[in-house]
Amino acid sequence: FNNDGTKMFICGWSGDDINEYVLTTGFDISTASFTRSLDINAQESLPYGLAFNNEGTKMYITGWSGDDINEYTLTTGFDLSTASYSQNFDVSSECGKPSAVQFDSDGTTMYVLNGTGAPTIFQYTLTTGFDVSTASYADISFNTNTQETKPRGFCFGDNGNKLYVCEWR
Repeated sequence: FNNDGTKMFICGWSGDDINEYVLTTGFDISTASFTRSLDINAQESLPYGLAFNNEGTKMYITGWSGDDINEYTLTTGFDLSTASYSQNFDVSSECGKPSAVQFDSDGTTMYVLNGTGAPTIFQYTLTTGFDVSTASYADISFNTNTQETKPRGFCFGDNGNKLYVCEWR
């Protein structure tokens, strides 16, 4: 979602795209209508995870055909029609088929969920907030195996004090 919940974004796994919806009532998905999609096949053919920076001027995509984080620039925040591919960051040394990506509030910490093998969230440090070209592995990880054996997504709540993990069964 964008910040006020009037836009929703969904990875299109079979369409190799990101789909944008407008919501007439913020965060009420019953009011959603399709707006547009962004073809990302050139960078990722099996998108799984999606995140934005705070202003929606950068978007990050993970997926199962590339072991990387793909960064896009949006000239208008949260508007896919203004998106263009910028760069990527390879995470293959830590995880295969990344399923999700999240950032802390200033973009200097990035978290990536391993999509296969050991169910683990890996932590990266970015010297420039929300710029994946400045990322490096922080040698910190969290294995979710005792709670979730097939995690596919995660998010933080309560100002980063809680971690929520969802599982595919």
